[in-house]
Amino acid sequence: MELEALLRPFVFISVFGIMAVLEAFMPFRRDNPLRHQRWFANLGLAVLSAVFLRLALPFLAVAAALWAKWQGVGLLNWFGLASVSPFLAGTLAFVLLDLAIWFQHWASHKVPVLWRLHKVHHTDTHVDVSTALRFHPIEITASMLWKIAVVVVVGAPPLAVLIFEILLNAAAIFNHANISLPTWAERPLRWLIVTPDMHRIHHSVRPAETDSNYGFNLSIWDRMFGSYTAAAKDPQESMQLGLGQVEPLHSRSLLRLIALPFSRSTPPKSKPSPDP
Repeated sequence: MELEALLRPFVFISVFGIMAVLEAFMPFRRDNPLRHQRWFANLGLAVLSAVFLRLALPFLAVAAALWAKWQGVGLLNWFGLASVSPFLAGTLAFVLLDLAIWFQHWASHKVPVLWRLHKVHHTDTHVDVSTALRFHPIEITASMLWKIAVVVVVGAPPLAVLIFEILLNAAAIFNHANISLPTWAERPLRWLIVTPDMHRIHHSVRPAETDSNYGFNLSIWDRMFGSYTAAAKDPQESMQLGLGQVEPLHSRSLLRLIALPFSRSTPPKSKPSPDP
C-alpha cells in the first residue's frame, strides 16, 4: 500500500508532465480554443473524482487484491497458479483486467445510464493530456467498483494489480495526448498498444467512429471484437471532435460537466445516428 501511494503519483506526474511538454512544443493539432477553461474543468473533475473515490470506497483495487490473497479467494488462488507460477498468474491477471476495462468502456457507450456519465468525457471538443482526467466522479467510482469485483473474482496478485493501475493511467495520458508519432513507429506500435492517433478516432464527432477503438491500453481487443477503426474519414489534423449535440459551454464549465448526466437536455445515447 505504501509503494502504491508513492509510485502511482510519481509515474502519473512524470508521464503527464512529459506529454504536456511535448504538446506545448510540438502539438499535433494547433486549434485549442479556451485551453485554460478546459484545463480548469478537466483538472477540477480529477480532483473531485479523487476525493469522491476516497470518501465512497473504504479500499481500492490493490487493497482488494491483498484481501483476496490473504483469504485465498479468486480463480488464480483456487487453482494454485498464483503460488506455482507468480509470473504467469500476474500476466494472466493483467490481460484479464485490461479486457475488463475494455468491456466496461464498451458498455459505457451501449448502456444508456452509463452513457450519461461517460458522455462527460466525450464532450471535450479538443483532446489533450487533460482529457485523460475528464471523467465524472460517479463514473470513476463505478469503474473502481468494477475493477475491485474483477480483481476478487480473478484472484489477481497485488503486484499485477499495482502494475496494471500504473500502466493504465500512463496509457490513458499517452493516448489522449495532442501528439502524433512518426508513421514508422506508430504503425507497429499500434499492434500492441493504443496510440494517440488510434484513440483520437474514438473522440471523433462521427458516431460510427466514436463507437470504435474502445481500448485504453492493449489494442488487441478492438481487433478481436470487430470494433477497430484504422483511419478516420476526415484528416485527423482537422476532424471535428466531441459531441455535436452538446452545446460548447458544456465542454469547459466544471459545474455544467458535473450536472450534465442529470440534465434532460442531454438524453442518453440509444443508438448511433447517421454520420454527418
